[in-house]
Amino acid sequence: MQGAWALWEGQIVEGRFPLRKYLGGSQQSAVFLTEYAGPEPQNAAIKLVAADSENTELQLVRWKLGADLSHPHLIRIFEMGRAQVSDSELFYVVMEYAEENLSHVLRQRVLTPAEACDMLDPAADALAYLHGKGLVHGHLKPSNMMAVNDQLKVSSDGLYRVGEQSGRPKERSAYDPPEIDEGMSPAGDVWSLGVTLVEALTQRAPTQGQAEQPALPNTVPGPVIDIARQCLRYDHWLRWTAADIAARLRKISVEGLGETTRASEPISKRHYTTLAVILCVVLGAVLGPRIINRGQDRTRSFSAVPEQPSAPPASPRAPAPSNVDGSRKGPVEEKSGLNGGSPGTAPLRPQAKSASGDSSPGQVLQQVLPDVPLKTRKGIRGTVRVGIRIRVDPTGNVVGTKLDSAGPSKYFAERTVEAARLWKFKAPKVQGRDVSSEWLLRFAFSPARIVVAPLQTSPKEH
Repeated sequence: MQGAWALWEGQIVEGRFPLRKYLGGSQQSAVFLTEYAGPEPQNAAIKLVAADSENTELQLVRWKLGADLSHPHLIRIFEMGRAQVSDSELFYVVMEYAEENLSHVLRQRVLTPAEACDMLDPAADALAYLHGKGLVHGHLKPSNMMAVNDQLKVSSDGLYRVGEQSGRPKERSAYDPPEIDEGMSPAGDVWSLGVTLVEALTQRAPTQGQAEQPALPNTVPGPVIDIARQCLRYDHWLRWTAADIAARLRKISVEGLGETTRASEPISKRHYTTLAVILCVVLGAVLGPRIINRGQDRTRSFSAVPEQPSAPPASPRAPAPSNVDGSRKGPVEEKSGLNGGSPGTAPLRPQAKSASGDSSPGQVLQQVLPDVPLKTRKGIRGTVRVGIRIRVDPTGNVVGTKLDSAGPSKYFAERTVEAARLWKFKAPKVQGRDVSSEWLLRFAFSPARIVVAPLQTSPKEH
């Protein structure tokens, strides 16, 4: 049936999801470009699986696992169900549409060490989140690491519970950990991430051998290859966790990653005039400038033509904290004895009604302070200020972050980004409809306290 899927273009699933373009598939499944008419209509991907396929009921369970999750670096699942199309009974799942994935880039060139670290950051963050929920990704590889708008995201339509059997054929790929027959585990995801890292740096997956671990390239800077080495231990008890990887990434400076060389010339690509255009726009602008939010001292883009290294720009001082309405009184601040990281639950300001009666500004429902220990803050002289801009979807979740002013310390900037991702909002209403919004969060750190002042910058209040 693989060759016949493309003939389904133009069909409509459940009367709501037009099959606009065939994107690829296999004998039993296919993926099409469609449209999801949520609060804000958007392009989406719809995956169709023949209902008589093996384990299709189990597939529906896996989709449900992904649909119940919410994380900025996991592909969102919108809807799923059963449908009848052209006299065929199918299962379908509608999810975020990814413009590109890492495998597309690796067909053209390797990543620089700095880009590889920027790729690892959101992937490790997403895996740590899954593992904390008792779930395992189970099939991490370059084609499942995607660019969606301004975020790098990992697929979420095939998750497993820890200890569950993979149910795959006996043939193994390089991404499968040696112990896969024992069941799915967080350590197996870490192995897959290590294989992906090596492939990103060399365009080749490492080959397993008789040594303690697969042979690794000796041309990669030490800090990066050390992460791969810790991921690819045959003894899964000795591998780092996803949280260990994230912690190690915070300690890698861009100076220790070597020079970034420029590709000789752009290469053509099917979607746009050149691969340089699509990857610079989608993956350069998407994955490079802070979708992975690693602070202003790492700005190399994840694109077909990497940027020449340059000194980071001077960080402007953020203005003093102010309330949402612009006043200087009563910013949200850390409670006495709180080190940060504890979410608040009360809105920071009452909901206001506009003159039209059916529009209102957004509200902060949960604010999370950066996890900076008191011992660290006692070393501050004066006040450290960090500003971060965030994008919030109509459901109130943070879907994008970007440093507005990093301040003098990379450590405080990174802690601030981590906290901002966990904020929750009540979406603003425009003509009675929940809409996306943008906010500026101004944090001020002093030895005595942490203060934050949120300001909704879009849509503008009237």
